[in-house]
Amino acid sequence: MRIATMLMVTGALALAQAAPALAQTAAAAPARAAAPSPAAAKPACANPDALGIGRIVEIDTTGGPGFGFEHFKQLDFLRDKEVVLTFDDGPWPANTPAVLKALADQCTTGIFFPIGKHATYHPEILKRVAAAGHTIGAHTWSHANLNRKKMTEQAAKDEIEKGFSAIKWALGRAPAPFFRFPALQHPPAMVTYLGTRNIAIFSCDIDSFDFKARRSQQVIDTVMKKLDRLGKGIILMHDFQKHTAEALPELLRRLKAGGYKVVKMRAKAPVETLPQYDEELLKNVKLPTVSARPLSSVVRTVKE
Repeated sequence: MRIATMLMVTGALALAQAAPALAQTAAAAPARAAAPSPAAAKPACANPDALGIGRIVEIDTTGGPGFGFEHFKQLDFLRDKEVVLTFDDGPWPANTPAVLKALADQCTTGIFFPIGKHATYHPEILKRVAAAGHTIGAHTWSHANLNRKKMTEQAAKDEIEKGFSAIKWALGRAPAPFFRFPALQHPPAMVTYLGTRNIAIFSCDIDSFDFKARRSQQVIDTVMKKLDRLGKGIILMHDFQKHTAEALPELLRRLKAGGYKVVKMRAKAPVETLPQYDEELLKNVKLPTVSARPLSSVVRTVKE
């Protein structure tokens, strides 16, 4: 399949698709003032020197395309000086919110690959990731290495599917059909399986090795050294790591100073989770619950 069928710059397409819907809305309620579109209502970037978003591409995940030259070399869609920011292993208290702030301060975006279990621990944090407009995929249920010898094909499928179902539960909607294997271990049978499920696979071009770093400057130096050599690429980081959260503000400034532009990747359609895994998650996992009690029975003023 040619790259042109996989990737589309979406600015003009989005306007074309939105026009009929806006026309129908105006016709249905002619007496009311037209409501601003979500794009128009969104405040402009407060940082005039922000890194921002250079380009938006839409991914047709039919057949399970692979991205990242570490493992997949067919779809070389990035232009020179373009990067994709990706973050694995969240959501996690303190670190994920710090990553979100750094991205927001630079009015830019990333792809998050959460662990299913972590999503059930901290659904409110994952909702913040979605609310900020970032793309969300999946990274298995428990971060198990799907390539280890004792891992059966069924167990590996369970890890993949349960992870997507957990993220769907945490978000209240299905995430993108984007998947990254833990430790970038790609068993051929699971690569084939993801193709049958129309789920795109993400490797990387630049591994920050932030999980090995002892200080934030190491993360910055590793990424920039590799990036200046390659000239572009999908960058692998972890919003689970404290040093990544600490490094990100300066790293984004370095990207801006180096003339790099961030590409936002989004899916043409959300993943279709499998009902049996959605049901199993609700039955067998201890999920956080929201109290249904009225406020007066929970909070009572005893002194003013």
